[in-house]
Amino acid sequence: MVESIDDHVVRCLTGWSQGRPLPEAPASGPDPDPGLLLRYLDAQLQSRHLDFALRWLQSRGEGFYTIGSSGHESNAAVALALRPTDPALLHYRSGAFYAARAGQVPGSTPIADVLHSGAASTRDPISGGRHKVFGHRGLSIVPQTSTISSHLPRAVGLAFALGRGLGSGEVPADSVVVCSFGDASANHSTAVGALNAAGYCAHQGLPLPLLLVCEDNGIGISTRSPRGWVGRALSMLPGVEYVPVDGTEPAHLLAAAAETAGRVRERRRPAVLHLRTVRFMGHAGSDAELAYRTRGEIVGDYAADPILAAAALLARRGVLSPAGTLARYEEMRERVMGEARALSGRVERLDSPQAVVAPLTARRRREVSAAAGRAGAGREAAFGGRLPEGRPPLTLAQSINAALHDAMLAWPRALVFGEDVARKGGVYGVTRGLRKAFGSARVFDTLLDEQTVLGTALGAALTGALPIPEIQYLAYLHNAEDQLRGEAASLRFFSGGRYENGMVVRIAGLAYQKGFGGHFHNDNSVAVLRDIPGLAVAVASHPESAPGLLRQCLALAEQEGRVCVFLEPIALYHRRDLHAEGDGGWLAPYAAPGDWAGGEVPLGRVRTVGEGADLVMVTFGNGVPMSLRVAGVLAGEGVGVRVVDLQWLSPLPAEEMLKAVWGVPRLLVVDESRAGGGVSEAVVAALVDGGFPGAVGRVNSVDSFVPLGPAADQVLLGEGDVLAGARRLLGPA
Repeated sequence: MVESIDDHVVRCLTGWSQGRPLPEAPASGPDPDPGLLLRYLDAQLQSRHLDFALRWLQSRGEGFYTIGSSGHESNAAVALALRPTDPALLHYRSGAFYAARAGQVPGSTPIADVLHSGAASTRDPISGGRHKVFGHRGLSIVPQTSTISSHLPRAVGLAFALGRGLGSGEVPADSVVVCSFGDASANHSTAVGALNAAGYCAHQGLPLPLLLVCEDNGIGISTRSPRGWVGRALSMLPGVEYVPVDGTEPAHLLAAAAETAGRVRERRRPAVLHLRTVRFMGHAGSDAELAYRTRGEIVGDYAADPILAAAALLARRGVLSPAGTLARYEEMRERVMGEARALSGRVERLDSPQAVVAPLTARRRREVSAAAGRAGAGREAAFGGRLPEGRPPLTLAQSINAALHDAMLAWPRALVFGEDVARKGGVYGVTRGLRKAFGSARVFDTLLDEQTVLGTALGAALTGALPIPEIQYLAYLHNAEDQLRGEAASLRFFSGGRYENGMVVRIAGLAYQKGFGGHFHNDNSVAVLRDIPGLAVAVASHPESAPGLLRQCLALAEQEGRVCVFLEPIALYHRRDLHAEGDGGWLAPYAAPGDWAGGEVPLGRVRTVGEGADLVMVTFGNGVPMSLRVAGVLAGEGVGVRVVDLQWLSPLPAEEMLKAVWGVPRLLVVDESRAGGGVSEAVVAALVDGGFPGAVGRVNSVDSFVPLGPAADQVLLGEGDVLAGARRLLGPA
């Protein structure tokens, strides 16, 4: 039987109070303020007893999260070194940081906060019962999911935004961003990418007020970190200060944390605080630690308990006797357990699907509509004296470019960034002229890392900016898709709508690009985007509707805090004709601001072309011109066809689609994505759910990666496939 850490603390404090010698003191060091030491101790005690209380609640079937902070309580020193307005993105073992931060803000209720969070209570002040997470708007603690290291790119992005002067009233411009993570997490590619981005900025002298805190307990669940590896890795970041500290030396720790945070704030340069900790009570309540650690190893770590280290320092300095610390320890136990007992049996939880998804489904339609129609001043100057509505009809790329110019005017805090978007103007020229018109502070190139591109957007959005990041090709998104799934789209959900990070992620993608590419430049899979709750996915197909679709996404981001993906079909960027060379059928005039309201494309609105009553084709993207050309062929044979452009792939506009197709006896889904996992599966399911009475068929691309060159034609949906599918539905001539 292993002595519990609780019993060990009580036994040690009792022994010291009875005359047993204190442990040997570290080398002489700073002399912390007695009040600071007591605040440090109290935050530690609160965090430790909350760990015990959450396990007690679990034993009664009333608690659901037992990954604790025991052994990591020295992280309270980091909170005490910072301001309560400094944004914090915390590791799941940063409980003492939370307690210490709450102690800096009058009226805070950290004990109740953590208990309600662990009990999945609707009174959890951040998630409203959706997840156990350290977060609180009033404490400037941004909630994080449990995805390993997924919060680090956001932290870099937030510090980058503050370094560029994008602070707001809630996030003062001179803030320091603090981000804590574990030693095992430091090996994750997400962390490595974020640390590299921090070094990349520091190397160039770019302001980046970021304090990274690695809470190193030497083990990730059961896998040990190799001795010396974490320190070696963290100390080699170019331009990033490295400060190793030990949780068993509170005087040195408190001083080092304060000095390091002060340097980061003053110099606006990043630093890593490598905090040596231990882990008590296993990884979580379900972890059988004895399966991979010996009793001697477990008990041996007790000597590094930060609470006992603080108690010994307090006794040596004559601030608080061991008996006084023991009394404080037991008083905190009663305080925490008193609140836990009062909570037991009285927890209110989310009780309906609607309540659970409310942060994802809340709408502000009127405000979105007003914002989508807003035009900014200074259009003549931004467009170089040649307004787009006065130009000849535009291609899709030109219309999106014009809409981006207008967006930068209408949303003064909009930022456009990504790989090659500024000086070059984008690989396909879609962002050409933006940097010249709006300057390098608002239009800038990033390093070649999609994870960092999205992390920059995630952080900037927290300052009130409206990020418009570009992912150069759809296939490149898969390197970083968890930044959308685990961080961006989930923030409203896990914060109960208290935090938002509205943005519009522009992605060039889909297939049919000729003479270039293969799979990485002709990716026809959107399945990963359609599977993210709350994410809005729009696909521009025609230059007439694309600007309104983009403005709608921007309005959704601003007014609803929604994360939108604006997918731009590469093969349609520069298309000019539809049926025959020179017909200009894929060009359109750009609408003047006075006409924007009439061309609004609300979330869930489909676009219908034609009124044929024999056959309807439901499609999107490249499928739209294919379907229209097939409709022209069939019209010559006396068949009336209408084409429905979905425009929105997520959430699928099922209601509008059903209205548009109702009464037509035959329906063909024209889906350029793959047969398995493609859009057509969802469309057919929506038709079945909606009771569509007509005959339904679908045509898709083959379940294959897209090969290079002419071989692509063998697996991609073609017009011949669409025509054959239509004729099968129409039956014998």
